[in-house]
Amino acid sequence: MSQNQLKNIKKKKYKVVIDSSFKKGVMDYGEIVLKGKSKKEILFSSYICHPSMANNELSGPVINTALIHYVNNLKNRKYSYRFVFVPETIGSIAYINKNLKKLKKDLLAGFIINCAGDDRDYSFVQTPQKNTFADEIMNSSFIGLKKKSIYEFKDRSSDERQYCSPGVELPVCSFSRSKAGSKTYPEYHTSLDNFSVVNKKGLEGSFNILKNIIDSLEFASFPKAKTKCEPFLTKRNLYPTLSIKQNIDIELKNLLDILAYSNGKRSIFQIANILNLKLKSCIEILKKLKKHNLIF
Repeated sequence: MSQNQLKNIKKKKYKVVIDSSFKKGVMDYGEIVLKGKSKKEILFSSYICHPSMANNELSGPVINTALIHYVNNLKNRKYSYRFVFVPETIGSIAYINKNLKKLKKDLLAGFIINCAGDDRDYSFVQTPQKNTFADEIMNSSFIGLKKKSIYEFKDRSSDERQYCSPGVELPVCSFSRSKAGSKTYPEYHTSLDNFSVVNKKGLEGSFNILKNIIDSLEFASFPKAKTKCEPFLTKRNLYPTLSIKQNIDIELKNLLDILAYSNGKRSIFQIANILNLKLKSCIEILKKLKKHNLIF
């Protein structure tokens, strides 16, 4: 009921009648799989069960839909992408029950998108292991953010509960702005969760985080240097012609570091975490290295 209805209820005893029954039925959910060259998949899931709430409900499906359009326009996709829209909890349980074998085989990383439309903190909930590919991706995506909160799995709140449960244990993190139930989100599960909470800046910020993840996966998920030992960078105009004290600036240092860590086994996300370098900056440097034919 609404808050106004609650205020009008008088304090006395009430008899509650729950008119329900158990019977065979159906559960509707939405799913789209955009296939790439590899069968290995990235999952994005949001829930569709709180239609009266703007941030807690609508922000996830809105961003998930925008990601579908973005991925669908990518030519020659390297990875496959699975987008899911389910009722929270019972929906994800039903979806896992039907698709666990496929997910176990092909899922590289997954992300639950929820409460992602405000412009307060960026937040994510780790997997219980804290070291899956999904954790690696999210940690690197949060480098450089001024307002961020990283929660352990004991603070779980959305469908990561099901994807990470014993016996399932998939590499799935939950991504949001202000996390459900946190102090930064007092409107959670109230009628105040409206379009004064959700705004364009918040939605765009969340979309860009997830878009950068996709860009990183598609461009150079596991970069590998083409040369044995350090290449001659001066002839490529990537290194000074004269060596003098302190003439290696931070941009050149980052380029040298990324090249040194690009062994084809470390992901771009792992490299970003090691160097504490923004994911977007890593992509820009890798593009420069690829332009000069220095990485695969």
